[in-house]
Amino acid sequence: MKWMWLLLLFQSLCFGQKKTVSKVDSTSYYIELANFNKKTNNYKFSLAFSQKAYNYASAHQSTIGKAKALFSLGSTYTELKKTNDALDAFSKSVEFYSQLPPSTDYALCYYNLGLCYMNLEDFTKAEANFDKAQSIYNILKIDASEFLNLQKGILYKNRGKLDLASKLFNEIISKSETKDPFKTRAEALYQLGTIEEKLNHNNLAANYLNRALQKAQTDKNLDQKVKILLALSDTYDKLLDVKKAHEYLKAHLQLKDSLLHMTSEKLDANDYEAFKESERMKAIEQMTKENEAQQKTNKFAKLISILAIALISILSLLSLSLYKNNIIRNQSNILLKEKNFELQIAKDKAEKASKARAEFLSTVSHELRTPLNAINGITHLLIEDNPKPTQLHYLNSLKFSGNYLLTFINEILEINRIESSNIEIEYIDFNLKQLLLDIQNSLHEIASKNHNKFTLHIDENIPEVLLGDPTKLSQIFINLINNALKFTHHGEVSVIAKLVETGNDFSRINFAVTDTGIGIPEEKQETIFDSFSQGSIEINRKYGGTGLGLTIVKKLVDLLGGEINLKSEVNVGTTFSLELNLLHGNADIQIEKPVYYSEEVLLGKYILVVEDNKINQMVTKKMLENKGMTCKIIDNGEEAIELLKTANDFDLVLMDVHLPGINGTIATQHIREFDKAKPIIALTAISLNENREMLLSFGMTDVITKPFEPENFYKVIAQNLG
Repeated sequence: MKWMWLLLLFQSLCFGQKKTVSKVDSTSYYIELANFNKKTNNYKFSLAFSQKAYNYASAHQSTIGKAKALFSLGSTYTELKKTNDALDAFSKSVEFYSQLPPSTDYALCYYNLGLCYMNLEDFTKAEANFDKAQSIYNILKIDASEFLNLQKGILYKNRGKLDLASKLFNEIISKSETKDPFKTRAEALYQLGTIEEKLNHNNLAANYLNRALQKAQTDKNLDQKVKILLALSDTYDKLLDVKKAHEYLKAHLQLKDSLLHMTSEKLDANDYEAFKESERMKAIEQMTKENEAQQKTNKFAKLISILAIALISILSLLSLSLYKNNIIRNQSNILLKEKNFELQIAKDKAEKASKARAEFLSTVSHELRTPLNAINGITHLLIEDNPKPTQLHYLNSLKFSGNYLLTFINEILEINRIESSNIEIEYIDFNLKQLLLDIQNSLHEIASKNHNKFTLHIDENIPEVLLGDPTKLSQIFINLINNALKFTHHGEVSVIAKLVETGNDFSRINFAVTDTGIGIPEEKQETIFDSFSQGSIEINRKYGGTGLGLTIVKKLVDLLGGEINLKSEVNVGTTFSLELNLLHGNADIQIEKPVYYSEEVLLGKYILVVEDNKINQMVTKKMLENKGMTCKIIDNGEEAIELLKTANDFDLVLMDVHLPGINGTIATQHIREFDKAKPIIALTAISLNENREMLLSFGMTDVITKPFEPENFYKVIAQNLG
């Protein structure tokens, strides 16, 4: 205790004069005594003088004096690691500084508050105090970003925001050695090392920590060096470098023990012994963990050796197996190449055969239309020519047979168009309810003939306007409903449209065509969609039909992205159901009214007929003359072009598409070069590659399909003349 008395004597000598001199502000005098005792590790005297400074300032009502005295008191508690006491002192100091103009002491007080909250792991309050310190430094135009960024980086790290933390630490270490007045580089390197260790980048962690250790030695920061050594020990332990891990741990313990001796002067004897015992227990615990880690490492090394031997054995067996498999694979590849070559040849042959079949059927169906036009046309003329009652029966039978053959040809052509991918899906606005009502009206006669009740049930929630292909939908429904009406007598046929699902731009609709007819046997249901398939020969003889309607339905449903299902029971009835996704339309649909024509439009008109078939020339001429028209007939396109160049008295041209020499489409193109107004109607037995749009693109104004349906023949001519 003698040295303490000597110290007091020294203080009185050093500050005796100051005490007499600093009578204006004795608060500063007491704070200087507190700081001096703190430097000489006399913390009890330091606390006492700080308290005296506060008492003096309170007695003289000095706000700045109280703020400085409390700041000094907080600094002493910080060095004694009494965080709660320091926090209380700094908080009170801030209250007094807030009543004064901004100063560096005010900012530093907030900074120390942030450090206290960091020690208590209350990172939200710590960040708030650092931000307040930053705002005061900004007002004072002082750059304090370096040591504040260090603390913010530590905050980000503790919150798991490792990327943000690494960015701040890298900014600190990127500065040169001469620009590190606050000695923050070592701490930044240490923090980066612990981040990389947490990410299991242990080699990189060791690099940062070694640099941090070197910098801490240069800065002579022993407290910092202690924690860096411990972190290095942990890192090398993870790298399985047990020797280095042990060396760093030993250095850590030695340095910590020396610091404990230095700390003993700051604490009472009992406190020091307790503190030393606590640190000794921590060291023993760390050594125990080190020994356990060493044992685990040895066991792990033995296990690795055993696994390595087993792995080598397995790899040897696998190599042998792979060698044998390679031989087998090479042989299989040779065989596969041969089979692939054979399959490619077979595929080419199948494609050629399919193409030839399609072309053959297209050609046959096309060529059959020309004589069929003569048969149907002459039959129509004979029926209109007031035949005998005995002849009328035969003529009606002939008309029925011609229409049956025409339906058969059309269905063959439709199937070939679908299979050859020569068909496209249209997307136009249409009214589904109106489409089904039109179909119901068109099939009303068939329903009445078989004494059937034909009803529609349309869900009211189905959108008014949809976007899709109404033509193909009509084909599907007409085929299904026509079959239902044909195979049902004195029964009921129902068409049901129900909304299943609706989205922002589409609706999924379920359609069902149900009848109470003869039904389909179970053994025939799997093949009912095949071409030329009907229930039986007896059904074919009794009800007729080609057996192609359901084939077309199936192919069209597939084309529209739907699926058709069948449910049937003999003598009970049949239900065909399908679901389709239809887009929502946005146009106002105007319901088309039936177009009527007056025969007076036809009277006296002069028609040019370009047709090479003699029978068709006769039939066409007779049909025109029956309605009061006159005509001139020529049989080739070249003569038609030359005639129309000079003659302007023709009201309309009927142009056959297939002519000797140049065909009708090319002839129309030439005519349009000098006459763009005259109606030119195409006469065609439509083939696989023809369609209405293609013919109109050559300049034709309309199309009549062979064989002629008389009512349609006159209506198209009247519309173009009107």
